[in-house]
Amino acid sequence: MTQDNVARTYYDTGDVDGFYAQAWGGENIHVGIYADAREAVGAAARRTVERMAAKAADALGPGRAVLDLGSGYGGAARQLAESYGCRVTGLNISEVQNRRHREINAERGLDGLIDVVTGSFQDVPAPDAAYDVVWSQDALCHSPDRATVLREAVRVLKPGGHLVFTDFMAVEDAPAAELRPLTDRLTVTGFATPAFYEEQLRSLPLSDVSFEELSEHLQTHYERLTDEVRDPSPTLVASVSAAYLEGLRESLPQVAAACAKGLLQWGIFHARRA
Repeated sequence: MTQDNVARTYYDTGDVDGFYAQAWGGENIHVGIYADAREAVGAAARRTVERMAAKAADALGPGRAVLDLGSGYGGAARQLAESYGCRVTGLNISEVQNRRHREINAERGLDGLIDVVTGSFQDVPAPDAAYDVVWSQDALCHSPDRATVLREAVRVLKPGGHLVFTDFMAVEDAPAAELRPLTDRLTVTGFATPAFYEEQLRSLPLSDVSFEELSEHLQTHYERLTDEVRDPSPTLVASVSAAYLEGLRESLPQVAAACAKGLLQWGIFHARRA
């Protein structure tokens, strides 16, 4: 099975869909930036979008085009479209997520600004220099060839356009056994490192490459998710199997512990197309 099919199967699974929809922030299923340790996951996730958008603000606005790689349920796409009036294309491998993305867009009256495309970010279905901003949140970890994804991202960027993304990362030589609760849950073989991404970005026709280290929020995020499954809401209990919920109660604290040990990293990469 290809990694694209592995990722599709993972996100199309009922338990996984129920967990992300009910516990992870609902619309925005990505890591949040927290004002405090008790903040709601969804509010923190919106703050991440705000922080990322600030780095590309001069390329966001009416008439501008954004590509969201691995767009999930479309929380970021809607936030960008609502806040800036830009057009957003959400490219995502899971048709289950894409159906919900389209439904919410229609409910919000945003289907005129957001296109949802089912496909792989290994081979972006767009011409060269098509977008002012290429955006991705916590999705590149699912790629078996992240260097190819970055090349594709740069290919479809206009000159002067922005690449901004986050991803789950590990420190160099992190013990695989301590990362397994997260790699197994995400059905990935491993994680890139910040050094890998910086090396790749500096090898491409990009300028102003930067990385904002925000790993402490990854730990807070998994601690909050642990709270959500330790005392689950009735909607979460109704949305996932008892066995899956029990597995989360075991694995999420282990991920938080790996973060506390400094083994996992997270933050925002930003660069501009030369």
